[in-house]
Amino acid sequence: MNIVLITALGVGCATISGSLAGFIFKDISHKFSDVILSFASGVMLAASIIGLILPAIDGGSPVALILSLLGIFTGALTISAIDRIVPHFHRIIVKDAKGKCVDKVLLFVIAIAIHNIPEGLAAGVGFGTENPAEALLIAGGIALQNFPEGMVLISPMLSAGISARKTFLIAFFTGVVEIVFTVIGYVTVSISNGILPFILSFAGGTMIFVISDEMIPETHADGNEKGATFAMMVGFCLILFINYILTYISV
Repeated sequence: MNIVLITALGVGCATISGSLAGFIFKDISHKFSDVILSFASGVMLAASIIGLILPAIDGGSPVALILSLLGIFTGALTISAIDRIVPHFHRIIVKDAKGKCVDKVLLFVIAIAIHNIPEGLAAGVGFGTENPAEALLIAGGIALQNFPEGMVLISPMLSAGISARKTFLIAFFTGVVEIVFTVIGYVTVSISNGILPFILSFAGGTMIFVISDEMIPETHADGNEKGATFAMMVGFCLILFINYILTYISV
């Protein structure tokens, strides 16, 4: 349980650390932001497949396969339903120095907080594989994605006229959400071993949906497609390399 709590803090603190960096680097270029977010999406994609979906079907049981396929689509449909309530990130970000868009910016923050729920669950559920290396791989991928996400939070809120103190507290809250749901994910998978394939693949499905529906469109919306695509491939291959090291070299 100690390693789960440390992981939960690490995942949540990545968002908080990113928000602190956002106060320092307020004017990062959109191209740089797209490249970093794409790299993180590649990391998350590989982590969700290697650390969640493949372990869910490990063993070759037909029942595990059916539960895994059901879990993937249930996870995707769950996030899709959430998106109907809370609009997509790229439709919410509005900058207005006169402070007339506070409601839209706060909606943007709520959207990120809600989308942190499945990421937190995935980080916690990863420990259900009983392979700490894979669980840490998933958490590391999510934490890497959380850092630039935390940076993105700051500028819209400051531009909307929200004070620096309140801006940080709001960003802090989005990180705490992830910490709480990482623990919830771990507890859920600990008491529900019978449906472990479904839970693992559900978490993987939510991550894949967020990558495809949110992260890729966002990074391809401003003419940075080539750089973003290669950055995503680098992130994906990095996790493959790390997984190889953890699986074969450390044995």
